[in-house]
Amino acid sequence: MLSQNILRLLIAIFSLIQYNGYAQNGIEKALSGKNLDELEQLYLWLHQHPELSLQETQTSKKLAAELKNSGFEVYENFGGTGIVGVLKNGKGPTVLVRADMDALPVKEETGLPYSSTVKMKDAAGNEVPVMHACGHDIHVSVLSGVSRVIAQLKNDWQGTLILVGQPAEEIVVGARAMLAEGLYQKFGKPDYCLALHANAFLPAGTVGICPEYAMANVNSVNITIYGEGGHGAYPHLTKDPIVMAAKLILDIQTITSRELNAIDPAVITVGTIHAGTKRNIVPNEVKLELTIRSYTEATKLAILEKLRQKSKAVAISSGLPESKYPKVEITPEFSPALFNNADLANRMSNAFKQVIGNEQVIKVPPVMVSEDFGIFGDSEPKIPVCLYWLGSIDPKRVEQYKNEGKTLPSLHSSNYFPLPRPTIETGVKTMCSGILELMKR
Repeated sequence: MLSQNILRLLIAIFSLIQYNGYAQNGIEKALSGKNLDELEQLYLWLHQHPELSLQETQTSKKLAAELKNSGFEVYENFGGTGIVGVLKNGKGPTVLVRADMDALPVKEETGLPYSSTVKMKDAAGNEVPVMHACGHDIHVSVLSGVSRVIAQLKNDWQGTLILVGQPAEEIVVGARAMLAEGLYQKFGKPDYCLALHANAFLPAGTVGICPEYAMANVNSVNITIYGEGGHGAYPHLTKDPIVMAAKLILDIQTITSRELNAIDPAVITVGTIHAGTKRNIVPNEVKLELTIRSYTEATKLAILEKLRQKSKAVAISSGLPESKYPKVEITPEFSPALFNNADLANRMSNAFKQVIGNEQVIKVPPVMVSEDFGIFGDSEPKIPVCLYWLGSIDPKRVEQYKNEGKTLPSLHSSNYFPLPRPTIETGVKTMCSGILELMKR
């Protein structure tokens, strides 16, 4: 009996090794040559034609054409400018892979020969420069490559693959819009959701994975501080809201340093201050715009309550009546924390190692940036999700900055740029290997 069990185990191990070898060779063959050349050209076009959130019309048309050419059934203008591509290949799991498409109102300063010179009108009607400063052009290129490769490997997997081109990630409304339009009701609830994101610090050819909490939740908060304005020469006859705002901003800093458990990560950022019309006038109000970030719901709620307390205290100490206490508003602009399912992250890590090597798959720590990808898994029961980082920087450039003691430009920087070809190649290889791992016959 023991010998039979050992034999079964050896057969299973051999089959797995054989399958992984076939999968790796299949991905390499499907991606080589013409496909990779065309994906690089697609990236260059996307980089030179960035589009702001909810205006991704050209990008979505390009992606729709790519998915159609690969044999996917394509649905356009889903949840705004979103794209959904569906490829059914027999009975099996349903896997969703997402790529976000929108760019940022940033003037590109990379000096690249293919730099963006695009200008668009933003939601307020202002003309602004536009740049793919967050790598979403890489994401769309990778998703296009995935559609090409996975369609050629239909003998190696079974189930339903849903590829999603998501609009408006940068303003955290795109994922909700697609779900609200009935993404899962129309195409089926996924068993797994996968995504990747370009990383501005990891070298091209590598990926980074963070199991469990990987990105923070984020809430946007507006605080209006009321005062009693007047002439700048008679401040004693006013209740100066600018001084109150200065006090409040300093008080806010003690929330994370003195009022939260030190092992609970949290970040509060006052991003804008709007007040006044002239240097010698004390205004009647000041408006602050903040973001608060944490991993747990309890920490988030504690921060919000402390913001209300400190805002009220500033008004009381200035002698204002209750009718002029500050107004603290939580905006609808919210993303939940991204929690990478640990088992799924481990499966993805093992699959990636098969196609790019053990040393190229790096375990990375969590960060306090936010993403709305987690919303795709935020249902009952929860859908296992995994978003991993895709290294995008020329390894020589990474080494150069390290030797010079300098920090590479981050995502959202006007000077961020990826090394396209190896980044796209690594993204397609790893994502396809992850899909095959989840959907293998």
